[in-house]
Amino acid sequence: MIHVDESTVVLGIETSCDETAAAVVMGGNDVLSSVVATQIEQHARFGGVVPEIASRAHVEAMTPVVRKAMSDSGVAFERIDAVAATVGPGLVGALLVGVAAAKSIALVLDKPFVGVNHLEAHLYAALLDDPLVEFPMLVVLVSGGNTLFVNMVSHGEYTIVGQTIDDAAGEAFDKVARFLDLGHPGGPAIDRIAREGNAAAIDFPRAMLHDGFDVSFSGLKTSVVNYVRKNPSVATADVAASFQTAVVDVLVAKATKAARHIGAKTIALGGGVAANTLLRTQMSAACATAGWRLVLPSMAMCTDNAAMIASAGWYRLRSNGSTSLGAGALPNLKLTDTAN
Repeated sequence: MIHVDESTVVLGIETSCDETAAAVVMGGNDVLSSVVATQIEQHARFGGVVPEIASRAHVEAMTPVVRKAMSDSGVAFERIDAVAATVGPGLVGALLVGVAAAKSIALVLDKPFVGVNHLEAHLYAALLDDPLVEFPMLVVLVSGGNTLFVNMVSHGEYTIVGQTIDDAAGEAFDKVARFLDLGHPGGPAIDRIAREGNAAAIDFPRAMLHDGFDVSFSGLKTSVVNYVRKNPSVATADVAASFQTAVVDVLVAKATKAARHIGAKTIALGGGVAANTLLRTQMSAACATAGWRLVLPSMAMCTDNAAMIASAGWYRLRSNGSTSLGAGALPNLKLTDTAN
């Protein structure tokens, strides 16, 4: 097994969905470079990510993105100690592009390849700026595909406390934004227009607010659709603000309840929805009241990026060693499944 320490440099590659990303990270937390090529414009006219278009775009962007990440880092290829790539979950065709690229580089350099769980990587995104956290830590992982409340007992040791039983929070944002004709991606669009609206204008439901640790957003999305159809003259900004507040109220309430349940010392946000300004504000207020330390990822680290892949890869390499070059893409990988 390779010796892993603060001088170990990992090249990370991320292609799970519609961002082609590469980054160079030293010692698990020192980001030497992070490059992301987004495909938002290619998918915007379809109202969502088209898997075949995503895969083709990854193929085209991979070489220039990796080259820029290496150039920006000031590190020579020979200095790379390991190559990490997302192996799942995600779009299988997109994942395969990144996995193939990472394996090729690892093979040429004769360095270890590390398969990274994309969900686990999101847990490390907040730690890139603030690595000295106290465990147990509750990670609120909110993205387009997942809404999870995770008890991070220590590095690599997790239990899921609660999760969505239907739509992920980010998925609800995207669907509501599409219905309101606000464009893609939906989260940032709703966040922007909600600032102009009255969050108390419409009392949308907070499903399962007092029931356990799981959440549900499908009914909320349906309530928005039904309300707008019955009240076609309602201000879009009011709908967006009221909807956003309903989502954030549930997330903060459940996170607070889960943190108390596990005896958390720290709460961290992760995933694309962690960039939502209301969620960051409300979670900050809740943590200040309860006395928990809150760790927030920078805006650049909320969305898919390769710095978090390289970071998670460093920790996995230290604890589990390298991944076989025979390992493939795992599009349905769960957080509690190891990618190694």
